[in-house]
Amino acid sequence: MERSSFGTAPGGQPVEVYTLTNRQGMEARVTNYGGILLSLRVPDRDGRFDDVVLGYDALADYVADSPYFGALVGRYGNRIARGRFTLDGRQYTLATNNGVNHLHGGLKGFDKVVWTAAPFENDQGMGLVLTYVSPDGEEGYPGTLTARVTYTLTADNALVFDYHSTTDSPTPVNLTQHSYFNLAGDGQRDILDHVVTFNADRFVPIDATSIPLGPLRDVTGTPFDFRRPTAIGARIQQDDEQLRNGIGYDHSLVLDKGGQPGALTLAAHVLEPTTGRVMEVHTTEPGMQFYSGNFLDGTLKGKRGAVYHHRFGFALETQHLPDSPNQPAFPSTILRPGEEYRSRTLYRFSVSGA
Repeated sequence: MERSSFGTAPGGQPVEVYTLTNRQGMEARVTNYGGILLSLRVPDRDGRFDDVVLGYDALADYVADSPYFGALVGRYGNRIARGRFTLDGRQYTLATNNGVNHLHGGLKGFDKVVWTAAPFENDQGMGLVLTYVSPDGEEGYPGTLTARVTYTLTADNALVFDYHSTTDSPTPVNLTQHSYFNLAGDGQRDILDHVVTFNADRFVPIDATSIPLGPLRDVTGTPFDFRRPTAIGARIQQDDEQLRNGIGYDHSLVLDKGGQPGALTLAAHVLEPTTGRVMEVHTTEPGMQFYSGNFLDGTLKGKRGAVYHHRFGFALETQHLPDSPNQPAFPSTILRPGEEYRSRTLYRFSVSGA
């Protein structure tokens, strides 16, 4: 493990980069600013390593204009309708930073704060323990929340995220990791030929502002049926109301947990056919937001000058379902004093033959 400076945050705090490398050569670079996964180098079928996450070279770019590249998202990942929810009879008002809605924790969510980082090494691998104390009232949320997220790079080419939180007052919590992946390599080409398989029989339909609309829908007969291996681009241009509302895929999939809520189960399998790179996603979460890079438009210049054109990256954000504080039929995201919020997500990388 190596540690180096990454500059200074807007508040004056020093920001550092931690480079984790396992014995197989897989490398993850993480900064304590926003818990951002700056780069992730994994091999292809010929043993060539490349960076498979989108991002920037400099801290200033993340501060100035980042669509959550690689970041830890909180206190609430995804959207809360009109920035309002009622908890124990009291209404709370949050920032509306995504049209009329609240998104990813607000104007200064967990992606824009400096976390305390503690490196470690054990028999599972090496990594970082990131800790942040979110004060009562931050971004409108009630309660002082102590969040701890552990990043572990394992010997068998997996990157594991363990989330833990406690609070002194009831509050919504929905943490996630927002890396944009391109298994062909960062900035190489679009992700439409990536072949994905999702363990999800239902999805959350959304309105034109990306807020849940009506009951959960069966994926059968829709462009959201990825239960068998299917290219991301196979149906993305279909004339479908939900694709129009999301401007592509920007929807929460309800994962099949096999009757074991909270169990660590397979959520997704992704294959990039030209390189043979494979990514599996396992999670304890009930849902996964699938985002196909719809708002990348060529205006952002990333690492090594790469231009991020339309759909040059995809995100698989394991989490609870959107707008849960206002959706009583969804699994609750309310954490209360004396309880512990725990969640685990694992990205495992391998290669497929020709």
